[in-house]
Amino acid sequence: MSQSVSYDSRTKYFHWLTAGLIVAMWGLAQIIDLFGRDVAVAIRSTHIVLGVALVVIYARRLIWRATGGASLPPASTGMQQLAAKATHYLLYIVVAATLIGGLVLEAVRADNIFYLGRLPSIAPGDRALRSTINDLHGTGANIILILAGIHAAAALYHHFIRKDGVLRRMLAA
Repeated sequence: MSQSVSYDSRTKYFHWLTAGLIVAMWGLAQIIDLFGRDVAVAIRSTHIVLGVALVVIYARRLIWRATGGASLPPASTGMQQLAAKATHYLLYIVVAATLIGGLVLEAVRADNIFYLGRLPSIAPGDRALRSTINDLHGTGANIILILAGIHAAAALYHHFIRKDGVLRRMLAA
């Protein structure tokens, strides 16, 4: 099945911007504790600011998908289509849950953002709650990367094995 149809430019923009921000934020989260306090504050602050930006971008992406984004025919049928749809929905749900978890984590932690100030904590001194939310947020981020890896592997399978043009539907043109 040849897939010569392409997603619209806004859909592609939201897709790749979301992917890039998630990878960047995950990478930043992995190195926060490798540096001294001042650098750690800068890295965590950058992670938080990018997270808030992603919340806005993700909301706009979902609105665009629901109201104006291109809806293309399925690339596969049967179990492959079911797996593709399930992976997409899981990605949407886990990204949303992880973003919400990040916002809640920040409300509990009340980090100092670039030494400019902080919001008051909704649970000052509750280290157990902070630890639990932090663990859930990190687990969500790891699940996103696993699902995104499956998603990318499927796109590469379509491109190199099936040679059906599915990957080109999301590449900039």
